[in-house]
Amino acid sequence: MSVPDDEGGVVDSIVGHPDGLVDRTRRGESIGSFVSTGSTVLNTVADAAEYTARTFFSPAGLRGLAVEAAWCTAHLASYPWGLVREHVQPEVTYRHYRTDSLSPGQRSLVVTDMAAAGTPILLVHGFMDNRSVFAVFRRALRRRGFGVVHGVNYSLLTALTGDIRMAAHELRRHVERLRERTGSDQVHVVGHSLGGLIARYYVQRLGGDEAVHTLVTLGSPHGGSAAAYLLPTPLTRQLMPGSDLLTELAEPAPRCRTRFLVVWSRMDQLIVPQRNARLIHPDLAVDTLELADVGHMSLSIHPRAVHWVASSLARLDDRPARRSTQLGGVPRPATGPGSAMGGVTRPARWRTSSRGGGPTRWPAPDHTGAPRDAPDPAS
Repeated sequence: MSVPDDEGGVVDSIVGHPDGLVDRTRRGESIGSFVSTGSTVLNTVADAAEYTARTFFSPAGLRGLAVEAAWCTAHLASYPWGLVREHVQPEVTYRHYRTDSLSPGQRSLVVTDMAAAGTPILLVHGFMDNRSVFAVFRRALRRRGFGVVHGVNYSLLTALTGDIRMAAHELRRHVERLRERTGSDQVHVVGHSLGGLIARYYVQRLGGDEAVHTLVTLGSPHGGSAAAYLLPTPLTRQLMPGSDLLTELAEPAPRCRTRFLVVWSRMDQLIVPQRNARLIHPDLAVDTLELADVGHMSLSIHPRAVHWVASSLARLDDRPARRSTQLGGVPRPATGPGSAMGGVTRPARWRTSSRGGGPTRWPAPDHTGAPRDAPDPAS
């Protein structure tokens, strides 16, 4: 029997039904919403499957997976050596401006820019890892002429019971010790995966931009990663998209003076979705290198990534002049070819990307977080 309800709908009275009256109209709306949601989920899964097949199972993708597997095997073998603490050993040759004992590659950087060659580089590893992940990266930087390249280990308990904010305070102590031992006013920091996010918090929220000239992140989850849901610990909860920590890092940082170099890959298997390894912030000066067929662990050994980072670190004055203006200071004169003193200062709100074919440029994001006049490069 059907009777009208108070809202003009139709209600079926079903004899013997445990719930008595059933609102068919509302039930229809609920079913429609469920079907719509299910369709959206299916489309998302289909898009993810297509992206995975296109990226991971192409010839370049298979080659990248093979390199990733080989490097992970080699890294696992060297892991115990990375547990040993490394002591800072500044190169006295750089202090005395001697180049006779250096290789041609090292000599070229020292002669070109003594300050760049002498700026210490601090390497910060990722989740459940140690400084051995930078074995190839460190050797490549030393061959390029950088005198002090120092790897640190933060507590292994950080992965289980730690906190990114606490790890950032620990990183600050490492930076201060390195500055004291080397006599340098500033350092560069290279962070792989979680290490990049720890360093970013130190720079943005703890005043580390005064001590860190350039921060390099390799496959760091700046936008969080869905993979963090697989291991719900206090720390990984901070890596989940939309976490309190990531929301804090998204807050305005107009006085941040550090230059950011961000390397991310479309084949990163631990940052999901992969585009979350990009750093998009309206107040930060970010240069970005995008790779198409490099696994998460292989980012620290990939030749293009190493070359791009080393070349960028060799240009100390390649930072936006507007940072000094905002802070009431005087911009440092450029020393490379092209300016009044032979240098070129890149515009403050440009970032670069490189995919397969060579570098491209587009304006950095506006205060809404979206790049201006440029398509989203991630799938």
